[in-house]
Amino acid sequence: MKASYKKYILDFKRPSGTSRGLLRQKETWFLVLEENGKKGIGECGLLRGLSFDDVDGYEEKLAWACANIALGRDALWDALSDFPSIQFGVEQAFLSLKSQNPFILFTSDFLEKGRPIPINGLIWMGDEEFMHEQIQQKLAEGFRCIKIKIGAIDFETEVSLLASIRRKYSKEEIELRVDANGAFNPMNALDKLHILAQYDLHSIEQPIRQGNPEAMRRLCEVTPIPIALDEELIGVSNVTKKQTLLQTIKPQYLILKPSFVGGYRGSREWIDLAEKQAIGWWITSALESNVGLNAIAQWTYTLHSQMPQGLGTGSLYTNNFESPLEIESGQLFYKKDKYWETDLIDKLCI
Repeated sequence: MKASYKKYILDFKRPSGTSRGLLRQKETWFLVLEENGKKGIGECGLLRGLSFDDVDGYEEKLAWACANIALGRDALWDALSDFPSIQFGVEQAFLSLKSQNPFILFTSDFLEKGRPIPINGLIWMGDEEFMHEQIQQKLAEGFRCIKIKIGAIDFETEVSLLASIRRKYSKEEIELRVDANGAFNPMNALDKLHILAQYDLHSIEQPIRQGNPEAMRRLCEVTPIPIALDEELIGVSNVTKKQTLLQTIKPQYLILKPSFVGGYRGSREWIDLAEKQAIGWWITSALESNVGLNAIAQWTYTLHSQMPQGLGTGSLYTNNFESPLEIESGQLFYKKDKYWETDLIDKLCI
């Protein structure tokens, strides 16, 4: 078996704002396996400034994984515990190599019968006009669940945006989720949550920064809005530590990005622990290309969750790859009459 990797830069159509600054480009890496004339592909979705494995030596670790590919999927996954995005790329690549079609990793009605996955529409941070523009676009596109990133502009302006939505649409018509990306101060977070609660929000992601479990626990105990942990899960790879974290904080939801938490296997560990404690969850992408998004979406469908998932990121880039993934009326479809970009895997080989 031969393995190689290649770096690829995705260009945003428009700079996308988070509480940590504007994103103009997204670096990603592809792992390609070759054996007996077949090829398999996996995406290692690194997100600079946020991924746990955004460290010096990332490319060297990818090279090591390629040099030791004969160890096999499971042994490599165990050896790459500090590099969750590479763990996920390895999982994808081995499944892709084994499949008759390298882009079909999990067979289900998502592929065979065109059954969709409900998803949320993502509203990026920006000035008030830009955010209103995005909201109107998502509503016109048929989304019934909208996720709004907050924490980068004036809080009163963000509240007025939520109020403007609720004046037109009830919670039964539009589900609103907000993502603070840890922007609130633990000292005033609860006050802000009470203000936000007036607008019938489904949940808020990571209201305070990760790494302060006691403060998050206290917030989860009294919050008027269900709290979803996101960044808090990054870097917690040991199952015992995962269990301890959930037992300590007792959140209402988990948000699982396979590229951040060790792929399918790492995400499954979180799901199993969460369900034992009656904690809800949903899956989201981490700004991968359509290759990684496809791998996440196919697996997500097999979990049979009825909640809107965070899988609407495929249209963000000017240079993403053509694929059968398509969004209609707030749902993600795999269109059997559409095809993957010609010779895509060959283009990503060295």
